[in-house]
Amino acid sequence: MDKFIIGSHQSFTKGFNGLYESMKEQGGNTFQFFMRNPRGSKRKEFDKEDADALIENMKGEVPIMLVHAPYTLNPCSDKEYVKEFARDVLKEDIERLEYFGNHLYNFHPGSHLKQGAEVGIEIISDLLNEILYEDMKTTVLLETMAGKGTEVGRNFEELAMIIEKVKLKDKLGICMDTCHIHEGGYDIVNNLDGVLKEFDDIIGIEKLRAIHLNDSKNPIGAHKDRHEEIGKGQIGLEAIKRIINHEKLRALPFYLETPLDNIGHAKEIGLLRSLRD
Repeated sequence: MDKFIIGSHQSFTKGFNGLYESMKEQGGNTFQFFMRNPRGSKRKEFDKEDADALIENMKGEVPIMLVHAPYTLNPCSDKEYVKEFARDVLKEDIERLEYFGNHLYNFHPGSHLKQGAEVGIEIISDLLNEILYEDMKTTVLLETMAGKGTEVGRNFEELAMIIEKVKLKDKLGICMDTCHIHEGGYDIVNNLDGVLKEFDDIIGIEKLRAIHLNDSKNPIGAHKDRHEEIGKGQIGLEAIKRIINHEKLRALPFYLETPLDNIGHAKEIGLLRSLRD
């Protein structure tokens, strides 16, 4: 039986080991966090003692953690200084994450701002070719997007095009956000098998490395990206249950990004554990 790897997005205000403590309070066994301010550039000074405490506590218990890049990044902007900022942040975050071993770093591909998706894809792949290197331990994940505005990654084809242009493909994977792909037009409620087959045909299921487990406030194809609590949105509890138990997904780490506090996430984790076969 596969271990159910489940956790939520955690606040980094109490440092590295505070992430572990919050995870335990919620009944999870993994976690996601921002290495820096999610809407700015500021990051904490690296506390080696705190980091080592997290590493020690993680031994034999937390198989993997996920760091999320700031929301403000736009790697495929039409402005050079915005692209440079994204490049610097990604490099710095990955360098720090490398201290912990084999973990995951997730980012939104960005918005092409009317340059065209093909131009955006070229810029993103060029950036990845610059920051990925042979002996890195971190796996960098492209996130599936809902398709609002001029977002890149609104469908599997765009993500596949990015991967195709990257030299070190083994350092790259996909984080599938259930809210995003639902609002992007993929029918995971009524045709999960079909969606996963399409993903496998276009990208390859082996590239799927993590799941952002979110319900959606909006109907399929809305392209708005509005997360809802588990079981209270348009995806619904039955579909969520199928997702966490699906043979092609159940071994992956699941991360909640629902609009709740630690107490709320503890309840959701308990609910999801009760739904796990």
